[in-house]
Amino acid sequence: MLSCAVLPLVLVLAASVPAAPPTPIIFDTDMGNDIDDALALAVIHALESRAEARLAAVTITKDNRWSAPFTDLVNHFYHRPDIPVGVVRNGKTPEDAPYTRIPCERRMPDGKLLYPRNIQDGSQAPEAAGLIKSVLEKQPDHSTVIVQVGFSTNLARLLDISGAADLVRRKVKLLSVMAGQFPSGKPEYNVHIDIESARKLFSSWPTAIVFSGYEIGLSILYPARAIEKDFRWAVNHPIVDAYRAYKPMPYDRPTWDLTAVLYALRPDGGYFSLSPPGTVILDKEGRTTLQPSPNGLHRYLTVTPEQRARTLEALIELSSQPRVR
Repeated sequence: MLSCAVLPLVLVLAASVPAAPPTPIIFDTDMGNDIDDALALAVIHALESRAEARLAAVTITKDNRWSAPFTDLVNHFYHRPDIPVGVVRNGKTPEDAPYTRIPCERRMPDGKLLYPRNIQDGSQAPEAAGLIKSVLEKQPDHSTVIVQVGFSTNLARLLDISGAADLVRRKVKLLSVMAGQFPSGKPEYNVHIDIESARKLFSSWPTAIVFSGYEIGLSILYPARAIEKDFRWAVNHPIVDAYRAYKPMPYDRPTWDLTAVLYALRPDGGYFSLSPPGTVILDKEGRTTLQPSPNGLHRYLTVTPEQRARTLEALIELSSQPRVR
């Protein structure tokens, strides 16, 4: 037991320990294909408000005009209008998406946009791979996490830029991807849509990669009741508008992309466990397999029933957290 004479000194020493700086994060997303991308972006903003993260950029692998404007308006909604947004050129899945388009089109009675934004159309945004490179150049060494929850197009193209692989090795401490199915299974959507880019990424990326497989998000369903109840702090909320536009309510949805974000920014939070290390390879159909190797850079997430309950609680709390005023 500490004496009264020692206790003040201990408190002074504890108070003098500096808090860890927020983790820079680049969020690479196919915003518009599934609603979990929007919820994952809300989680990132909550963690930035808690000084755990700093959203350095958002890059998009869905080649649709509304993906960047929706992303930009969400960033504006959370009072972070200056976050750069980059887009893929000649990318995949150009199909329209109501959940990104409808919030972008909502207007107030006077005709002004309900959700202000700087980007009116995706063509106004910079190309994604080049943006990632320029953003990484400004980050401290071994500081940045990249979370890829869409296709591997942008990161594979980044590796094609001269000197980019060395830049990644120097600046990135973790790549967290929502991709694959483990220990084995059918080809997962994000991999299947751009298999060649995924193969290049998994074989050539020079830092650690942790995979949140299809089975993880599928086992943790985001409840419709949280959308209806926990976002009431805002009369109009773009995440709620998006969720309602994606499918007729009520529906629960897998937390695929949210889990990749949560692990990336809270790797020691006890929400998940990790497989042994190895190397993820793809077959010609896009099925993923981890070949064990003590020096492998790849692992995948696993989760127990107890961890599922704790993870869902955290994801609901973070995604619905009120914005900082």
